[in-house]
Amino acid sequence: MFKPLDIILRRVVRRGALTIVTADGVAHTYGDGTGPPVVAELADAKLERQLALDPQLVVGEAFTEGRIVMREGRIYDLLSLVLSNAERSPPPGWTRGADRARYLTRRLAQYNPARRSKRNVAHHYDIDGSIYDLFLDPSRQYSCAYFETAGMDLESAQQAKLRHIVAKLALEDGQRVLDIGSGWGGLAMFLASAAQVEVDGITLSEEQLKYAREQSARLAVSNRIRFSLADYRDQTGRYDRIVSVGMFEHVGVNHYGAYFRKVRDLLTDDGVALIHFIGRSDVPTITNPFIARHIFPGGYIPALSEVLPAIERAELIVTDIEVLRLHYAETIKAWRDRFLARREEAVRLRDERFARMWEFYLAGSECAFRFQNLVVFQIQLAAQAGTLPITRDYISAAAHRTSKEHSERRDAAE
Repeated sequence: MFKPLDIILRRVVRRGALTIVTADGVAHTYGDGTGPPVVAELADAKLERQLALDPQLVVGEAFTEGRIVMREGRIYDLLSLVLSNAERSPPPGWTRGADRARYLTRRLAQYNPARRSKRNVAHHYDIDGSIYDLFLDPSRQYSCAYFETAGMDLESAQQAKLRHIVAKLALEDGQRVLDIGSGWGGLAMFLASAAQVEVDGITLSEEQLKYAREQSARLAVSNRIRFSLADYRDQTGRYDRIVSVGMFEHVGVNHYGAYFRKVRDLLTDDGVALIHFIGRSDVPTITNPFIARHIFPGGYIPALSEVLPAIERAELIVTDIEVLRLHYAETIKAWRDRFLARREEAVRLRDERFARMWEFYLAGSECAFRFQNLVVFQIQLAAQAGTLPITRDYISAAAHRTSKEHSERRDAAE
């Protein structure tokens, strides 16, 4: 085996049972032999060198291309074994050379003017929507669920997330609501059903827009929901409430000032905004290079220290910050289990390479939330300090009330 890769693995993998079979057929073992065995085969000697020099990019690309083949366990088992060990025994500093170079150019990678933003969105979302039906819940919630109780299934946890958001928005009848990055429309439709409000949903994905319009047209509240293809920077008007779920990760650190100034301009004087996004619980860094190249080009997961200054400069008041820890790990685990259960359908819809790439994407993302300091932030903002109640009790009360009302409506419909 290429000596530097062997040094990395011996330093990092102290626990577990990892076996790497190199291209010459030799098996190299790491760890203390405990736990389920994980065996991966490397296709060629060149891959050994590439893994040592740029593991964050190469592991995903090599698995996608079939150059890493799992003989025992899945790619999730390999990633979780290595990354859980790396929490206590990090790899040598020289393995991060490529990432240091990426950090120096990260603002260029995250430069997302309107045209580039639309192209980035199309890369991930303007594909056959049937792919998402393989693993998402029926409302196509493609963001962190909210697991109120242990053992909650995905559908229930996604509905709990929607209730939690409605509660934090403190909706009142007659209000206008803007959903920035409305996706397939599930949140906007839930908002319009939860209160007598008018909802404008904007997205840059043509496929999501088409789906959202089709789904909302079937609802009794369709006359209070409008979806459009629009960039947040071009939006006009005033809104009592603004919500954005899973979109801020696509903004880019260069544009945080413009984003929050636009939120401030669109809010009424007594308005409230809720921004739900993936963030880091440690210091600023880079986008995982595999994710940046193959899954979410132009995306970035920020530290809170990068977000709050932009909010302050926009003269918005932070009224609440909630950190959802491990909720997204459990969400993605459910997605990954569902995707693997229907993997053959993914291959038929696209091809084997796509199925491997998305298995790695889901496995790597779950591990990032379990072992690499990723969390979800919900930041509630207001234009004035006195807009919302001064304790958080209203959130639980409103979520319970919304749950009860939805249950009553469902029972009445049945």
